[in-house]
Amino acid sequence: MTDVNDVAAETLSWVGTPYLHQASAKGVGCDCLGLVRGVWRALYRWDLPAPRDYAADWSCGDAGEALLAGAYRHFEPCGANACLRGRLLIFRWRPHLPARHAGIAVTQDHFVHAYDGGGGVVRSFLVPQWRRRIAGVFAFPDN
Repeated sequence: MTDVNDVAAETLSWVGTPYLHQASAKGVGCDCLGLVRGVWRALYRWDLPAPRDYAADWSCGDAGEALLAGAYRHFEPCGANACLRGRLLIFRWRPHLPARHAGIAVTQDHFVHAYDGGGGVVRSFLVPQWRRRIAGVFAFPDN
């Protein structure tokens, strides 16, 4: 697997990037998926496939699990008790809704994510309210 320290360092370098729906440019703008795509691009020097258009409201109930399916396609699933540092975290807002938010853990207790109401890319505590919404934990694969 890609070194978790490299993942965490690259992820932290995105903090302060403004929120911009469906964008993935460090310092210019990104959303939560754009953050993941941008970190991937910096680590591997190629981009993940562009997703289909998606709603900005991560609590909307569109059909399917596109975000989780993409994570399973490109990342390596980890157990729920795995070390979180440098891992992709996929969140589900409500049990009956598809997973619609992503972040990257930079320590066991902090993750970085992007959201409109939070001022863009921010570092947040991984408090119980976030932990119980984790739908999947994934490692960045080997180069």
